Amino acid sequence: MTALIFQPAKNAMQSGRAGTRNWVLKFEPSARRNIDPLMGWTGTTDTSGQITMKFNSCAEAERFAKDHGLEYEIIATAPRRRLSKSYSDNFRPDRRQSWTH
Repeated sequence: MTALIFQPAKNAMQSGRAGTRNWVLKFEPSARRNIDPLMGWTGTTDTSGQITMKFNSCAEAERFAKDHGLEYEIIATAPRRRLSKSYSDNFRPDRRQSWTH
């Protein structure tokens, strides 16, 4: 089993960044999902996909994987690009898009 170590992304439904500072160790699925013919639900026999462990740093997660003999892959997080916006920019005369109500 291969473990993935990464920082989770910000929730797209909220403006806050709660839970994005921790590092997560999660296992890659080792069995494929199957569809139940009666209900149409998806399921799997792989129970390791339900395990998610949180760590304060990448080094802690890496040390845990090494101590338990797990193969792991660290997924680097992309740097955040911050777009500065101003309310007054909506009314600038050199705006690229036309302003309508």
